[in-house]
Amino acid sequence: MAVDSLVGTVFSGLSALVIEDVTEGSGMVVVTARTRDVAIPCPDCGTVTAKVHGYHQRTVKDVPIDGRQVVVRLRVRRLVCPALGCRRQTFREQIPGLLDRHQRRTARLVRQISHVAQELRGRATARLAGLLAVPVSRSTALRRLRRLPLPRLEIPRVIGVDDFALRRRQRYATIIIDAETGRRVAVLPGRDAATLESWLREHPGVEVVCRDGSATYAEAVRRALPDAVQVSDRWHLWRNLCNKVLLEVRAHAGCWATVNPPANLRPKDTTLLEKIAAACPEMTALASLVCGFAALLTPAAGNDVKLTEWIAQARAVNLPHLRSLTNGLEIDWSAVDGAVTLPYHNGRTEGVNTRTKRIMRQMHGRAGFDLLRHRILLP
Repeated sequence: MAVDSLVGTVFSGLSALVIEDVTEGSGMVVVTARTRDVAIPCPDCGTVTAKVHGYHQRTVKDVPIDGRQVVVRLRVRRLVCPALGCRRQTFREQIPGLLDRHQRRTARLVRQISHVAQELRGRATARLAGLLAVPVSRSTALRRLRRLPLPRLEIPRVIGVDDFALRRRQRYATIIIDAETGRRVAVLPGRDAATLESWLREHPGVEVVCRDGSATYAEAVRRALPDAVQVSDRWHLWRNLCNKVLLEVRAHAGCWATVNPPANLRPKDTTLLEKIAAACPEMTALASLVCGFAALLTPAAGNDVKLTEWIAQARAVNLPHLRSLTNGLEIDWSAVDGAVTLPYHNGRTEGVNTRTKRIMRQMHGRAGFDLLRHRILLP
């Protein structure tokens, strides 16, 4: 009864077996068990049999108990197939869901090691597993990580595309995600147009592509998906505007040099603001243009027309740095148009890139591209 009670509580994961004894020694728990005396089908012909030809011993590890390793000494049967003509005269029985072929760990222990390796990789997994009474080598941890199945590839309607550095200024890769859910879809070696174009041609179904201002990606999408809508990332548009505004402010710094500078400036000091505006009308126009552009970054129907009007206003003012921004907007007009009118964005791609950098720091640059790609695509 004591053994039956342990099976129902501590060893519930071994309920498919008949546990005959549980002993303790050398800092581990040893479980002696055997398979049940039931008929099972032949793996080749499917004929059900319970005729025993012999027995084999398997020694496997299970999840730890009370900080101690658990070793299962299991007796399995070799059965005889009664079907005439079956190529398997005898076969060793398997325990699906509990123990896979040629494995020395139970399926649930393998799952635990795999999930720890998914988060920590090789050496860190080996260190932590040792403390948890599940000793594994870093090579075993990485092998379990590589065997984790990737999710089934489903091509989304809206994708986000961005690059990240494998080795800064030398090697880069491209990541593709579902822009609506953030699900990782693919990781491509390199960031050239041919690589992305080839992937898009091999995986049809994409209708909208969110990207930054990369002319390389823009050309790849145009060649592979001429009918797809391209959406420029609004954060990059705002950053480009901020950079140009900073240059304009620096260029006009002398305009308010005689105004009484910074110790007397308060948020609600309208008198000082009026003096600054009077000293440099270009800055007044610049402030108005910045506010107008910020309003366009909330996507809405009709923003494309407003953007055209904003560009005309920006070119009518003597602000050369801002004028260069408008030239860039017109070069990538269709994507910018999509950015201010459609709800899609590349923000989730940037979030995935941040996660990718954390993974690369954990691996300290020792992982090859295949292992890194596998790690990124795992859910």
